[in-house]
Amino acid sequence: MGSDRRTFLKTATFGAAGVALGNPLTMAQGKRTVDKLYEGAIVIDSLSVGRQWGEVAYSAVKESGYTGIQTSLHNRTWDGALKDIAEWNDRISENPTLLLKATTANHFRQGKKENKLAVMYGHQNTTMIENKINRLDILHDLGTRCIQLTYNSRNLVGDGCTERTNAGLSDFGVDVVKRMNELGIIVDLSHCGKQTSYDGIQFSDPPACFTHTMCEAIYRNHPRAKTDNQIRTMADKGGVMGVAALGYFVGPDPGGETTIETYLNHVDHAVKVGGIDHVALCTDFPIQGIKVWATKETWYEPRLKSFKPSYNVKWPPWIPDLDKPGRFRSVAHGLSKRGYSDDKIEKILGLNWLSYFDTVLEG
Repeated sequence: MGSDRRTFLKTATFGAAGVALGNPLTMAQGKRTVDKLYEGAIVIDSLSVGRQWGEVAYSAVKESGYTGIQTSLHNRTWDGALKDIAEWNDRISENPTLLLKATTANHFRQGKKENKLAVMYGHQNTTMIENKINRLDILHDLGTRCIQLTYNSRNLVGDGCTERTNAGLSDFGVDVVKRMNELGIIVDLSHCGKQTSYDGIQFSDPPACFTHTMCEAIYRNHPRAKTDNQIRTMADKGGVMGVAALGYFVGPDPGGETTIETYLNHVDHAVKVGGIDHVALCTDFPIQGIKVWATKETWYEPRLKSFKPSYNVKWPPWIPDLDKPGRFRSVAHGLSKRGYSDDKIEKILGLNWLSYFDTVLEG
């Protein structure tokens, strides 16, 4: 992995210099090349929170260039989880030319071939299974393929990232991880506490992942960020990290403005720490963006009540260039300007998740 990082750094330096010295014609040709690459690429958003699935959302799906998403379903109660799954089943049945239920890596390949959005069902907490481990089997039978072990606070499985303590996984939590592994359900550690994250990495085989997080080295002391050692440990085991695109997750910059360049700094850092095969993209908000439907009253104020001050929630929460459906096309252009080769851009856009799904979802 060390030699791969050194090669990347040399390539990035050379590539950045080439763009800086290039003439307008060359740059225009480069832009067309990236657009063509993006249109042919597998593009996966590893946490796209579903909101207001109407005309605006479906138009955004077509504009996005997405191949697939992992969506976030209800996790607080068992009945709520089953209701959300049923609603998504109905939504996919009612939109067969646009949506495809994804339970294997090949469904994402099928989605790309058929120009459909592959949708993987996921839950951002294990609270809905209570102390009944057999509920994992039911969820798997219904199509769930990703479960985050904890949200922010403690549950029966382990401690979350804003919990006062740092106890890690419980004995029940270890059993949950092992059963998820057997079934082929992704073990997501995004909101988990530090020791819970390390325990999840240790006990999960196949590897666990971070579907939506950011780098603590860039945004210091945010409870949702992962340290370099956590990223490296996850990557060394074979996991993948999705870099979240919420503005108050990746910033603020020292100057106070959070931009797409701030986001790319997190991607860059994650690649340098974890390696090019272990970093990917996500949003943590709907495909259509946040601005088109959220208000300060519906987004910001509820989070002030439900999140601890350490979350440092800001309004507005979006980064303008990433709040548009075509956000990951812009990311691809940004990576190209930073010297990433086509094959590396394709890995970050989706091939890394696809390879990970091939490994984990078979059970």
